[in-house]
Amino acid sequence: MDGNLSTLTQATSLFDQTVIPGDIIVDLPSVANLKVGSGLRQDCFELLATKVGTLRYKKPNKYWLESSHKRYDPSAEDTILGIVVGRNSENFLVDIKSSSLALLPVVAFEGGTKKNIPKLEIGSLLYVRVVKANHGTNPELSCTDASGKAAQFGPLKEGYMFDSSTGLARMLLSTPTCPVLQAFDLQRFKIVIGLNGRIWVNASTPSMVVLISNAIMASEFLSASQQANMVKELTDQLQTRCSVR
Repeated sequence: MDGNLSTLTQATSLFDQTVIPGDIIVDLPSVANLKVGSGLRQDCFELLATKVGTLRYKKPNKYWLESSHKRYDPSAEDTILGIVVGRNSENFLVDIKSSSLALLPVVAFEGGTKKNIPKLEIGSLLYVRVVKANHGTNPELSCTDASGKAAQFGPLKEGYMFDSSTGLARMLLSTPTCPVLQAFDLQRFKIVIGLNGRIWVNASTPSMVVLISNAIMASEFLSASQQANMVKELTDQLQTRCSVR
């Protein structure tokens, strides 16, 4: 029991703190069912940081480092946006902003069989789940949840996709009431955020899509109050332009 308390205290003291390569996050023998995410490496009896980043934790025992990069480092169970760039007999080839293309099996869809393969064109945008992410092999994707259901996964049609840093994407997803998103009327648009730094937005008008996209891109280094003020200024400007017309 004392060992468990010591381990939890050690890890908890680092939550939301910046760590550097080589920092010991937690001693492993005391932690059951550990899930290791991006930026961390399991080394013998320790969990080590492999890059600079902010330590994050999700119950029961998932740890990862949040950092801001243009290139994405895949981790199992991440939800991301991918672009179809090719296909062979077994897989769709998908660009996920990683160092290598990911593989999406043609049967990795709800009810998928080799006789019932989705018709995905080159350039199709997909919301997918990372199933496997082992060094030295291509990441494997799925368009289903862990139970095999489509859930929210699959092609994203219409709308607009833009690239952000992975840090911004994680900030948007990890904050329950992200100021820049809450400042908008959420009923007026749809948004899908990928942990690989791709964001898809769809709204009732092209001008609203542009406004929301620009606000999100500008929000990365702003405080909550600055984000709210920025959104108000942008929406006021849009309303003024619309009334003049």
